[in-house]
Order: sequence, then C-alpha cells, then structure tokens
Amino acid sequence: MDLVPIFQLVPLTEHDGKALCSWVYPAPYDIYNWPAWEAMAEARQEFTDPAIRDAQYRAVLDQEGTLWGFAQLFPIVGVTRLGLGMRPDLCGQGYGVSFVRAIVEAAKQKAPANEIDLEVLTWNERAYRVYEKAGFGLTDTYERMTPRGMAEFHCMVWNP
Repeated sequence: MDLVPIFQLVPLTEHDGKALCSWVYPAPYDIYNWPAWEAMAEARQEFTDPAIRDAQYRAVLDQEGTLWGFAQLFPIVGVTRLGLGMRPDLCGQGYGVSFVRAIVEAAKQKAPANEIDLEVLTWNERAYRVYEKAGFGLTDTYERMTPRGMAEFHCMVWNP
C-alpha cells in the first residue's frame, strides 16, 4: 500500500456525479453500481437533483484533487446517516479506514450533536471490517428493500 492519502470532502459536482454513474463494481459488489446518469436525471433521483446533491452529497478527493469516492450525509432527526462509496479500482487496497474517518469528520462538522450511523449489507464483510476499524459498532440487523429485492442489513453507529 502506498502512503494513505489525506482526504477532503467538497461539494459533489454534476461532473463528479456523472463519473460515479460510470463506475462498475465487480459481482457481488455490483449492487452498488449507479444507474446511467441520464436515467437518474430524468427522474431527478439522488445526486442528479441539484438540491439533493447540494444538501446531502460530497465528493471525497485526495490532496491532489483526484476523485476517490462520494459521501452522502443523509439527515434524520438527531442522526446523520452515512452513505458512501469508493472508486472500484481503489477498493480492497487498505484505504478504507481513513476514507471512512474523513467522512465521519465531515458529518461531525455538519451536525455536531447528531449520532452518526450507516447501513451495510450483512454479506459485505469487507466493508463491515472497515467500519469496525473506523469506530462503528453493530446496533441492529434487519431486512429492507434494495433495487434487487429484500436484503439483510446491519446498522452500525459510530462510537467516538
């Protein structure tokens, strides 16, 4: 592993969103692939809607300004729920903990009093281990709908 980058979170641009839609994760992680930008934009879904993009989404960049991933800081009463994704070619190389910690720091700055949590598919052991190392603990397991039907998730809460 090379030196761990210093990550910064900045507003997600339309250009960044189009890049996210071009990323292709291998199976079984392909559940995280975004639909085509055009299809999402037509439906004004997620980061294609400028208001949602500005309020909730951030690009995660390294110190040279290279896009490494994204963060969604989804507001719930008293909670900031994290959604996140790292560029597929960078996954599994040991950068996850610092990537997640940078996102937690941004969530703390945005809403300091909020609890911070996230959901992870129970089969995604690689992500689960990263979240544990970054300071999250398991609080609940439940099923909810995904684009592919019902699936089991762990809810994890950040424990400072």
